[in-house]
Amino acid sequence: MKSYRKELFFNVPARRAFINITKEVEDAVEKSKVREGICLVNAMHITASVFINDDEQGLHNDYEKWLEKLAPHEPVSRYQHNNGEDNADAHLKRQVMGREVVVAITDGHLDFGPWEQIFYGEFDGRRKKRVLIKIIGE
Repeated sequence: MKSYRKELFFNVPARRAFINITKEVEDAVEKSKVREGICLVNAMHITASVFINDDEQGLHNDYEKWLEKLAPHEPVSRYQHNNGEDNADAHLKRQVMGREVVVAITDGHLDFGPWEQIFYGEFDGRRKKRVLIKIIGE
């Protein structure tokens, strides 16, 4: 069995962003030379997410509005976690959007359904963060 590991690094200047990382993951699968296996992609920070969905700006805007309704950033005083920080909402948003995705690799390619893309979701930007790509298979 083969194993391959790669890290992606992000320093998003805004508080929140959705970044399509599909190409970077596809490049890692190609470099791994795994033909049949699985690919794990996960955010290595508790205020960021990795998820799969459509790459459509309207949907991303809907996510932004929906997440802000579920866990509004302001007022930060509403959260017990905010002792000297202001990112409690980012932790909650990450919980909803998820930590990682696992995608099958078939014939050397990510085995997606129609319109599926992999995204990095940032909910408390302005500092360096990373995503782990781990590929195993034959």
